[in-house]
Amino acid sequence: MSNLKAANSGWLDHRAAGALLHPTSFPNDQGIGVLDQSVDAWLAFLSSAGIRYWQICPLGPTGFGDSPYQCFSAFAGNPYLIDLRALVSAGLLADADLEPLHALPRDRVDFGRLYATKWPALFHAFESFKACGRSIQPYGSFAAFRADNADWLDAYSLFMALKDHFNGQPWQDWPEEIRFYARAKTSRFAAAVADRAESYAFAQYLFFGQWNRVRTKASTLKIELIGDTPIFAALDSADAWSHPELFQLDQKTGRPLFVAGVPPDYFSADGQLWGNPLYDWRAHAADGYAWWIARLRANFALCDIIRIDHFRAFDTYWSIAAEATTARSGSWKKGPGLAFFDAVGAALPHGRLIAEDLGELTPDVLALREATGLPGMAILQFAFGGDAENTYLPHQLRANSILYPGTHDNDTTFGWYQSVNEKTRDHVRRYFRVSGSEAGWDFIRAAYASVSRLAVIPLQDFLSLGGEARFNVPGQPAGNWQWRYAPDQLERLNRDSAPYLRELAALYGR
Repeated sequence: MSNLKAANSGWLDHRAAGALLHPTSFPNDQGIGVLDQSVDAWLAFLSSAGIRYWQICPLGPTGFGDSPYQCFSAFAGNPYLIDLRALVSAGLLADADLEPLHALPRDRVDFGRLYATKWPALFHAFESFKACGRSIQPYGSFAAFRADNADWLDAYSLFMALKDHFNGQPWQDWPEEIRFYARAKTSRFAAAVADRAESYAFAQYLFFGQWNRVRTKASTLKIELIGDTPIFAALDSADAWSHPELFQLDQKTGRPLFVAGVPPDYFSADGQLWGNPLYDWRAHAADGYAWWIARLRANFALCDIIRIDHFRAFDTYWSIAAEATTARSGSWKKGPGLAFFDAVGAALPHGRLIAEDLGELTPDVLALREATGLPGMAILQFAFGGDAENTYLPHQLRANSILYPGTHDNDTTFGWYQSVNEKTRDHVRRYFRVSGSEAGWDFIRAAYASVSRLAVIPLQDFLSLGGEARFNVPGQPAGNWQWRYAPDQLERLNRDSAPYLRELAALYGR
């Protein structure tokens, strides 16, 4: 029996309900969801509705394309989530510093304009902080934060400062003397950008200080947070720059030899060419998967439970030549398998993980999931249009699983039902014995009633929204991750539907 299974296979031993919402979708007048009173209103709704788990997307600093699955660091937090109003209260900013943000849209995130307005405010706050020379309550000591997180923070801060210095160029295009962190940290460039690097460290101090309030508030209400760890790191990241030996990179130029993706699937006829550098799993195994264990430990500092995205790649992963233009020409390679999870279980014996095991699963992938004992996932939208053998149909599900109507990668349930063919809609109506006029709520009830111990519902489905509220379209390079809700939408949901959701939870033992 694996160490992970021995320690954690039984963590999902109860029935419960959860909700899926990324914090960038919170409403406010700062251009993007931030960690302000919107968090309190959201947590109050979850508590009122009897919902125990809040699931989010990765919390890292997003890069080009704005995807939380392509971050500049696997350890850092997203500075866009920092509530600047709190910095006004702390005396680091004035109301006038927030005015440019008030001009941004409130119904969606305009990432281009956000980048141009939020970072100047954060840099200004750092200058004010340096001038006053004191800690911010209740965030604690900035110096202590830097010391406690130096193993990742120093590289990340210098990486971001150098990106600014070189106008956003990827690190592979930087001068040879700073091509990798090992040499860059003692270079003349590091000295030249030291102040900017410190400002990026300060932004992390603010993020973690504010996120700690979120954790405390959620814990008070007995709500647990489900985080998300993308299996791959971004190529243009502090992780690849500071640890090139752990990736399939040219160790002189830093350019990838092979990149990640998936073959043709439900979402794309050409497959998905993600472009992330692939791991050198032999190098990871040689030091006991130390980088991965540190990464998961950092993620568990943010959330109670971690979903590992693209679990199947631990068994076999799709390897695509770096010069390829689509994912069609890749090939399957062996991943680290059970040895990885044994190492994680030994190092993090209380860590609770979820396996994102969607897609085409081979018997070997299923065997790995069973050997670890991790709960997997199921999607109701994938269940219909075929026959009774579809493994996502409620009568086929396993108890040790998490069931979603759809995730951040799917259309809303109402949007999906409107867009699929009549055969699929008819299957839904006959299976659930419903008219289909309220497909979102039909799927919510089905998820609550299912044998899956955890049912997680996206907020968009609670709100019965259509395709206009879709969060992400896989393979679409722009226009994703922008959706935000309005305060009155949550207020109406809390008033009109929270009692019904609590009744559903009682009826189905959640």
